[in-house]
Amino acid sequence: MPRHPVMRIGAHTSTAGGVYRAAEEAVALGCNTLQIFTRSPRMWRGAAPPVRDVARLRELRTEHDLTPLVVHGNYLTNLAAADPDVRGKSMRSFRLEIENARAVEADYLVIHPGSAKGRPVGEAVEGLAAALVEAQQGFEWGSLRLLLENTAGGGAALGRSFEELTMLRAAIELQEADVPLGYCLDTAHCFEAGYDVSTVSGLRETVREMERHIGAENVPVIHANDSKTPLGSHRDRHESIGKGYIGADAFERILRHPKLRRKAFILETPTDEAGSHQPNVDRLRALAPGRKNQSSRPPSRPARIRK
Repeated sequence: MPRHPVMRIGAHTSTAGGVYRAAEEAVALGCNTLQIFTRSPRMWRGAAPPVRDVARLRELRTEHDLTPLVVHGNYLTNLAAADPDVRGKSMRSFRLEIENARAVEADYLVIHPGSAKGRPVGEAVEGLAAALVEAQQGFEWGSLRLLLENTAGGGAALGRSFEELTMLRAAIELQEADVPLGYCLDTAHCFEAGYDVSTVSGLRETVREMERHIGAENVPVIHANDSKTPLGSHRDRHESIGKGYIGADAFERILRHPKLRRKAFILETPTDEAGSHQPNVDRLRALAPGRKNQSSRPPSRPARIRK
């Protein structure tokens, strides 16, 4: 085994023009993992990706070792909603998300836990669990795994702490449904929620708390984002790597931490003036272990772009 296993570094890339376009962009950026939306993240309605596009996506992933494939859920979906109309729309939206994620052969589907607005936290957690389990009834998960993402904790957002993520999982498991659950941690959200990942001691304590409450083995994906707002701000604002309050030194420690370095790191940072993730991909790779042996460009031939 090499001293530094190949790291998985990628970005949330665009599916405009077809889901396979996201893979083409990831290859051009030098990524070996990626995250996508399978439909508009700000609309309730949506459809399954065309079979032909999915086949091309599969080809590109095989040819360029793009793994894992992560699908991010719709932003409108709030399975914890008190309003019956929003709850119903959210359940239908979530069902479409998991069906689409399975259709594109994704490894993980990441969702935000939602908001408790209009009801006590405990009641919202129970409502989320019941809605989630009902929405996925009869669905065959196969190799797809559902990941609950931590939040910055603004307003009535659920999932602001590791303890609350544990509470959400426990409520879902009480429904006695076979839902394959894990977690996705966002570095900016951690910091904004009060976990100081920017310092040596803060990262050490954060990882300790993570292991204590949710288990490092249950976190396959990390959203690598710097924070535009200070520690404990509870304001979800992503910044480019090294340009925010977390800082480049902290990301080097995160990427090299023995409990974290084998995770898939997905960038959701702002793009440059050309609309590219390239500067952040390059910056993250430069901070990663084994960086002398890792190119920011793909080692194999570039993806064939279909017109």
